[in-house]
Formats: sequence, structure tokens, C-alpha cells
Amino acid sequence: MEKKKFNILDHELVPEHIILSKEEAEEVLKKFNIKPEQLPKILTTDPVVKAIGAKKGDIIKVIRRSKTALKSVVYRLVVEESEISPARDVSMEMFGEE
Repeated sequence: MEKKKFNILDHELVPEHIILSKEEAEEVLKKFNIKPEQLPKILTTDPVVKAIGAKKGDIIKVIRRSKTALKSVVYRLVVEESEISPARDVSMEMFGEE
């Protein structure tokens, strides 16, 4: 019997994720007068990042449904875990984990 694969993008609780083109990303950065590093991060290992084929350095637009605002749009920079958690190594050493 063949095992069915679950598509995470079809789940009702997973908001829409869109990889921005270089031009769209530049527009967003200019609009908010920020650098990519100032955006909230999302890991390359995130299941949705993998499902949409995003790569390190991509900017993703996340569109969530909202009862109060109808929709909420946020942006995330795709990064490797090592780029956001240098303290993780220290905390893992403290607890004797590697």
C-alpha cells in the first residue's frame, strides 16, 4: 500500500507564503527603509520554506487571515539556523548537550 504524502500548504492553519522576486524584495526594503537583516527570520529547515522551494537570502511574504484586519501581511528573511542562534551553542554546552 502506498503511503499518501501530506501537503503542508493545504492545511487550513498554514498561511499563504510567497517568495518575492528581487524587484519585489527591493520595493519592500525601500518602503520600510530597512535592510534584509532587519526582517524577522524564518529557517531554511521550516517545512513551508522547503515546500515552496525558498532558499537562504530569499524574502518571503506571509499573508495571514485575521478576524480583525481581514488579512495581515508580514515579511521574513530565509536564513540558516547558524545565522540566528549563536547563543544556542552556549546554552547547549551549559546543559551538556551537543
